[in-house]
This record gives sequence, C-alpha cells and structure tokens, in this order.
Amino acid sequence: MSVTEVHTTGSPARADGAPSDAGSEDAVAAKLRALEGMTYDGLRSEWRRLYRAHPPKRVARDLLVLGVAWKIQERAYGGLSAATKRQLADLAKTMEQDGDIALHRVARLKPGAKLIREWRGETHTVIVLEDGFEWRGKRRRSLSVIAKLITGAHWSGPRFFGLNGKAKARVAIGESADA
Repeated sequence: MSVTEVHTTGSPARADGAPSDAGSEDAVAAKLRALEGMTYDGLRSEWRRLYRAHPPKRVARDLLVLGVAWKIQERAYGGLSAATKRQLADLAKTMEQDGDIALHRVARLKPGAKLIREWRGETHTVIVLEDGFEWRGKRRRSLSVIAKLITGAHWSGPRFFGLNGKAKARVAIGESADA
C-alpha cells in the first residue's frame, strides 16, 4: 500500500485526541504524498520531529514512511482509543511472558450485552457487567460459575454460552448443545 492510499478522511484532532480545526484533508493528503519523495535521511528527521525520539536503527525506508504517515494522520484525525491501547498493552505483555497470544485470546464482551442459553427447556439470560456477570439477579465472577450452577457439572463458561469455536462447530454440524 502506498502512502497516498492511506485513509485521509475524518475530523481533525488535537494532541489529546479531541477534534480540532488544525489541518484539512487536503493538507494531510499533501503531506502524505510528500513522504514518497523524501530521502531516507529526511524521513528519519521527520520521524524524530513527530515522535520526539530516534527511529529504530536499520529500519527499512517503507516502514519509516508508514510510521511517519501514521503519526501525521494521528495528529490530524486522532489516535487509538484508550481501550485499544489497553488491549495492545495486554497483548504485548502476554507475548513477552508466554510468546504466544493465541492461547490467551478472550472474547471481549461489552457491559450490558446479554448471553442467552437454553438448557433442559429453561432459558437462561446472563448480563455482562463491567467486572463480572449477572444471572438471576445476582452478580457472579465468571461464566463458568454460572454454567456450573445451571448444569450441576463443571463447564467452560465461554463454551457453554457459545463464545468459542468448539461450541460453534458443534452447532454447525447439527449436534445438540445440551449434550
């Protein structure tokens, strides 16, 4: 992808991420086009100016262009949300500790979401809270606790409520989820 293909629409933003009147779409697009003609040293200089830090040593020109283009757009239109930054930090920490993020991926449920599951003819509704779940008017710390209370047996809560691939695969091939 060339820099000129990078998304250039949206509301300009201040340094704190809030919208501002500084810069227009045309000005941002012109800055992005200008990157293609910059020298390697010019891109390193622009990186230092925008990031207020030295660029990585021996980084490819294409990556410098992308990094500078990102920063230009971030300043004009706003950056990542606080929630996204937290998720990225959690993933980075997991990679440092375990070297594999695939094992730690969790379905992210927004507070207020409802999980509905029928079990033995009875419909169970669980409401996602900021720090747990609500079932039958009581707060519970995990879906697995709720699944055990419903079934009387140990279940993976996410699996019981159909939040992982195994449960979805069983439903897709026609097996009963109550089995």
